[in-house]
Amino acid sequence: MNVPLTHLLTLAGGLFFIGIWCAVTRRNLIMVMLGIEIMLNAAALAFVGASLRWQQMEGQAVALFVLAIAAAEVSVGLALIICIYRRYRTLDPAKVQ
Repeated sequence: MNVPLTHLLTLAGGLFFIGIWCAVTRRNLIMVMLGIEIMLNAAALAFVGASLRWQQMEGQAVALFVLAIAAAEVSVGLALIICIYRRYRTLDPAKVQ
């Protein structure tokens, strides 16, 4: 069963906008990072969908790089969040000056 490219891109777009909404409206740095992760996964899904549509493997390779970058971003981001919490005792981005 083949899934049409429009369905994959619609799902990727929906995930991307959910990630934007989560990153912009939340008052917690961990939730902002979660929104960024959702946006990265949406981009990876779009690359995989395009790669399946045009039978090119470069899209899947780019998706693997996106996932590797997401893993590195999580490790560095969580370390920064721990440092921010230890210094300011809050995870609210508006209170961190």
